[in-house]
Amino acid sequence: MRKLLVIGVGAGNPDHMTVQAISGLNRADVLFIPDKGAAKNDLAELRREICDRFVTNPKSRRVEFDVPVRAEPAPSYRTTVDDWHEAIAAIYESLILSELGEDGCGAFLIWGDPSLYDSALRILERVRLRGNVGFELDVVPGITAIQALAASHKTALNRIGDSVLITTGRRLTEEGMPENAGSAVVMLDGKCAFNTLADQDLFIQWGAYLGTPDEIVISGRLGDVGAEIEKVREEARRRKGWIMDTYLLRKPGGRE
Repeated sequence: MRKLLVIGVGAGNPDHMTVQAISGLNRADVLFIPDKGAAKNDLAELRREICDRFVTNPKSRRVEFDVPVRAEPAPSYRTTVDDWHEAIAAIYESLILSELGEDGCGAFLIWGDPSLYDSALRILERVRLRGNVGFELDVVPGITAIQALAASHKTALNRIGDSVLITTGRRLTEEGMPENAGSAVVMLDGKCAFNTLADQDLFIQWGAYLGTPDEIVISGRLGDVGAEIEKVREEARRRKGWIMDTYLLRKPGGRE
């Protein structure tokens, strides 16, 4: 039966690669490299760099494929994402059938960790449920953007005896700073949702392009640095054509 590896390759620094991840790359006959267009060619290039550096299996080959762009949410966010995932599932299915033999092994290289705000596992489950191709699945964990953020800011995510909540920019805008957590990590925020918060005394630790030579980090009281983060973020996005960022919000007070 075909074997698929879903490998977490870290937040952007090739040094984030684990021994298990390197071993997984070298088990694969085919390495699937997604291409998200010219504006995000850096992301594909980083995957190529990882393969160049760590793959020693002379029989492995790379197959690059185009990733469809997600439409703007209409009529709803969930419906839009569902349609997008269905389109990607069709691509995955075609790749598996056309590029892997019955006993072949393929690997998908996933930013960060496959279990955290990435949909590859859900999409592959869609492929399985279609019933047109069977496969076994192995998942290799990776360094997440959250870990890279904490490392760059030289901080612990949690305070003593306190909880940490992981959420999205969309939820932060709708619900505000969570009441049940002293600290919150915000991901997938394309609109600087922190600027919608009433509490300007929150402490923010923000980072973009974490782990890469282009890394940017800013921290401070939200009321003091929120506008600066938004300005720096927009300038970086225009310069590179894309941005990947995340941040930690922390309520004032409490024990470190």
